[in-house]
Amino acid sequence: MVDRMNEVDPPEHGRMRASDADRDSVAHRLREALAEGRLDPDEHSERLDSVYRAKTIGELVPLTEDLPSTDHASSLTPVSGDFRSPRPVYGSSRVTPQAAPTSTAAIAVMGGADRAGAWVVPKTFFALSLMGGVELDLREARFVHRETTIWTGALMAGIEIRVPDDIQVRVHGLPIMGGFGSEGGTPPSVVDPDAPIVHIRGLAVMAGVGVVYKRRKHQRDRGQEDED
Repeated sequence: MVDRMNEVDPPEHGRMRASDADRDSVAHRLREALAEGRLDPDEHSERLDSVYRAKTIGELVPLTEDLPSTDHASSLTPVSGDFRSPRPVYGSSRVTPQAAPTSTAAIAVMGGADRAGAWVVPKTFFALSLMGGVELDLREARFVHRETTIWTGALMAGIEIRVPDDIQVRVHGLPIMGGFGSEGGTPPSVVDPDAPIVHIRGLAVMAGVGVVYKRRKHQRDRGQEDED
């Protein structure tokens, strides 16, 4: 007779620990849903955050339950093909010429304006602030051209541009009694030679235009507090 005293029942499927491949698969499906218009940028960003916080299969399942299955991948099957990075878009894959720009300008007059999440940046974007503040977060952004120019104009105001480690940023602005440049340490190196190039140009008068290098949420160490 087989001794079953020390046997341990396997965990239910939903309680099973999620692998990197499981997370990659769900992130890939969410990216497709965004491109298909099934999710808006805010919904995509929220679900993507949940993907990289998930520890079990059960936490991943609800994130694609309301999305149709695909022929080449299910929501919890490792993705075939070359999509293996934990980043849904990275380097040259950020350049999507067929995508429609989310907006062409962010303007703040004695107030605030921001762009963040999986938004699409046009070839030329304007960030203008008068006695206010503008925040542009490029960490999950996509671009319609490999080279993008962000024109900034700040008067007694502040403009902050948050960038990840996989795009090239070149600052060409002119400060007058203010500041115009990079913050937060040394710019990271970019491995992908075809990564997007973002030119930051413009004028800061008694104001500040700062490029801040920050990690994406899924790149942070487990347990580290969010730095937004």
